[in-house]
Amino acid sequence: MQLIECVPNFSEGRDLNIIKQITDEVESVEGVRLLNVDPGKATNRTVVTFVGEPEAVIKAAFLAIKKAGELIDMSKHTGEHPRMGATDVCPLIPISNISMEETADYAKQLAKRVGEELNLPAYLYEYAQPDKKRNNLSIIRAGEYEGFFKKIKLPEWKPDFGPAEFDARRGATVIGAREFLIAYNVNLNTTSTRRANSIAFDVREAGRVMREGDPINGKIITDKNGKPISIPGTLKAVKAIGWYIEEYGIAQISMNLTNIDVTPVHKAFDEVCDKATERGIRVTGSELVGLIPLKSMLDAGKYFLAKQQRSTGVSEKELVRIAIKSMGLNELSPFKPEERIIEYLLKDKANSKLVRMSLTDFADETASESPAPGGGSISAYVGVLGASLATMVANLSSHKKGWDSRWEEFSDWAERGQHYKNELTRLVDLDTVAFNKIMTSFDLPKSTDEEKAARTQAIQDATKYAIEIPFKVMQTAYQSMEVIRAMAETGNPNSITDAGVAALCARTAVLGAFMNVKINASGYKDKAYVDEILNEGNALEKMAIDLEAEIIGIVNSKIA
Repeated sequence: MQLIECVPNFSEGRDLNIIKQITDEVESVEGVRLLNVDPGKATNRTVVTFVGEPEAVIKAAFLAIKKAGELIDMSKHTGEHPRMGATDVCPLIPISNISMEETADYAKQLAKRVGEELNLPAYLYEYAQPDKKRNNLSIIRAGEYEGFFKKIKLPEWKPDFGPAEFDARRGATVIGAREFLIAYNVNLNTTSTRRANSIAFDVREAGRVMREGDPINGKIITDKNGKPISIPGTLKAVKAIGWYIEEYGIAQISMNLTNIDVTPVHKAFDEVCDKATERGIRVTGSELVGLIPLKSMLDAGKYFLAKQQRSTGVSEKELVRIAIKSMGLNELSPFKPEERIIEYLLKDKANSKLVRMSLTDFADETASESPAPGGGSISAYVGVLGASLATMVANLSSHKKGWDSRWEEFSDWAERGQHYKNELTRLVDLDTVAFNKIMTSFDLPKSTDEEKAARTQAIQDATKYAIEIPFKVMQTAYQSMEVIRAMAETGNPNSITDAGVAALCARTAVLGAFMNVKINASGYKDKAYVDEILNEGNALEKMAIDLEAEIIGIVNSKIA
């Protein structure tokens, strides 16, 4: 399935009724999921995020742009954020199984429809704009709403679609395709917009214009062609301005991180902290506008833990918590990960039923008359416990008094343990999903020859899947034993028996999963595939038994 994300910015952040009417248009389109609505009173702007298949997203975006033009009167609009229209900007972002080129084509389709059907000036930007002289949003929007009445009359600023007449009520809109962007504000303990702007110029890629004497009021220094010479800022792929937010009574550095692989959010935060300190100003926290990828939060958590020389091999939940605390993301309002992290909003809860249960509920479900979860899911979960114990030993070793010089060594082991733990956790539910696929395929109709053939193929496909999942459990549980052995050999001696129990769990996971591989393989017709998988399974089983014996021997030698 192809998925694109749309993040339109509407020039209304105060009237929740207007915002609701716009987002209702988005939600009216089947196949579109509204992920986030983030209004700002001071900016008088709302960032909306929704995702879906391309055609559905284009339809929803068109309806939202149309509704915004009906409800928002730009002639009466005031706000801190630069803007030029009721729908100020409407970017499309490729998310899954779609190229940037394809996404840009959809942006052009949307802009053409907006220009022709709504009679609204529409500009293309970023990857959708073929003219590189006008693909930058800030250049297109320069002059803002007030200046566009004259700007739109210039031949070089003729809209890509729609009339070359500025609409006093609706303004104009910019539609494009871009990489994922994080809108991020850093809070300062000052009310001075001038000082905030100075910090913004320090860090943003464009930097500041070079001047003689006074860096603000001095004469601009130009090159031999008369063009101003710029002093670049310290952060690549970052746009930034300073502003005062009356709602909070503080100045902020407002940033767009346009390539988070180049400048991740934690690096932007720390750099602003450093530049603010140089100017006698303190950063008090920060604010995310819209959504953020899970990886950005995990990378930030690891970054701040590493600065403390603490193990980064902690749970996903803990890494997210550390990121929130370290960057003060909850200073101005509560930061709820389940509402702000993209992957959490898109998570398929139907396929994570078991792992979301309490231990008691999981045991009760297992003990019930339902055949699933069965031995496959239990094998995976025993593997989770083994990997978790090994990771615990690694973290305890990383923080052991007197072992400070070894914190990175054990942090690396803990990260590997977390990886195996997370993979096995995912497989707990997938084993039950695999069983249910087989049951569903057996229930398919078989009245005609065509139905019988389709049913037989479905059963075989489901059976192969039911072989692959427990085999993956075997592989992952065995791989986790490398961490377990390392912890038995070199980890905190006070936790040596925990490594021993981890080995018992991992061995059980391998052997238990193999039982499921074998029983499901008995119903699969591809003999060559079955022979290959059983040969590999037998080898894994033997290696797991041998490695467990080795680890238990190490443990017993140290506790004798």
